[in-house]
Amino acid sequence: MKTIQEIVDAVNRQQLDPLDRVEEAIAKLTRIEPLNAVRFLLADSARQTAITLRDRIQKGETFPLAGVIVAVKDNIVTKGDENTAASKILQGYHSPFDATAVERLRAAGAIILAKTNMDEFAMGSSGENSGYGLTRHPTHWNYVPGGSSSGSAVVVATGAVDISLGSETGGSVRQPASFCGIVGVKPSYGRISRYGLIAFASSLDQIGVFGKCVQDVELVLSVLGGMDEKDATSINKPFIRMHDVSFSPDKNKIAALDIPNKDAVQKEVRLAFENVLQKLQNNGITVETVSIPSFDLSVAMYYILATAEASANLARYDGGRYGTRIEKEGLRETYRATRGYGFGKEVKRRILMGTFVLSAGYYDAYYRKAMKARRKMSNEFFDVMKNFSVLLLPTSPTTAFQIGEKINDPISMYLSDIFTIPANAIGAPSVSIPIGKDENHLPIGMQVMAKPFEEAIMFRVAHWLETIL
Repeated sequence: MKTIQEIVDAVNRQQLDPLDRVEEAIAKLTRIEPLNAVRFLLADSARQTAITLRDRIQKGETFPLAGVIVAVKDNIVTKGDENTAASKILQGYHSPFDATAVERLRAAGAIILAKTNMDEFAMGSSGENSGYGLTRHPTHWNYVPGGSSSGSAVVVATGAVDISLGSETGGSVRQPASFCGIVGVKPSYGRISRYGLIAFASSLDQIGVFGKCVQDVELVLSVLGGMDEKDATSINKPFIRMHDVSFSPDKNKIAALDIPNKDAVQKEVRLAFENVLQKLQNNGITVETVSIPSFDLSVAMYYILATAEASANLARYDGGRYGTRIEKEGLRETYRATRGYGFGKEVKRRILMGTFVLSAGYYDAYYRKAMKARRKMSNEFFDVMKNFSVLLLPTSPTTAFQIGEKINDPISMYLSDIFTIPANAIGAPSVSIPIGKDENHLPIGMQVMAKPFEEAIMFRVAHWLETIL
């Protein structure tokens, strides 16, 4: 398996033709059509991009992501293409601009080949909530690939593309990465511009990256990161590469989360995580177990704050300016019919939850308390991490579950994100790497989490763990 850097070097040296790479990727994506991982195949524009790139390289130009084949989640807009966020309410909407992350990929020589399927408006943990059909696991077709970035995980796991972009609000990159046995990273909040990311919960949303190894996602993140004048939440901090920082187990102390309610974690997941810690100890590495007291509040806190923000963000979808519109007699009935048809069950559920917790009678009882819980969790995390460089913890309490197993049990579905939500809540970076498989050969993932804007040491430790594992 070639790393992205090896591919880029070969394309820049004219040893690999980018057009040949596009045709090969198109063939692979065609073969995995039954998985329903792709919403739109952008074959013609990708071919033209490859031809232009080849001509520029022949004239002496080089690019940091030359010839890298990329898929983009359907809630990250690409200019001129249909962008639906997997919702029928946005059917027929064509974006007049590129998201900043997409702009930076194109400028770096990457080739955008596909828009991927997802849970509608990024609301889901399984890939079953798309308005255009569920996505299937890449190796176990009766199982879910995780969500909400389901399609983006599948196209990388099958080897159809080199890397893909997903988005996270509470774990929607890391959880499907864990389920599909690949690497997925959520950077610090503000590291990557959110301009062009269709909003779900703005204080939690972030663009993330899927890849086959830590080196691949780190390289892509180095291209995507940076200040963007079109996004006031983007931060002007330099991105330090992982090989520019030193790592010493004596100097860079490692913490491991003391898993609360261990019985709720699948046995194989728990054992795989404990085996990693044991292997570290066998290599002379001291790992200290730590606890975050408010950790078990994360799911309740998240689903109050996220749904509250979603209810505000999704109010704009009324059929009046773009997307689906169902005409009825009177404005109220037009809105009712348009939203009734356009929004799926899970989206409606979250809008109702968010409207409820923001209502006059319940704002203090729910929303204000959730904000306090978020601050408490953040304070506890920073207090614990004063003495450590990274925190290790499982990515998901279970491996991939069967299609239909949790779709009618939203509480069980929401608990899939219990280990990933804290990083979103406090804006910290976290990367999921594969560490084993269960008895059904379904992948198991583990997170390496660091303090905000310390991606360099996070990647350095994750790459080191990837090597020794």
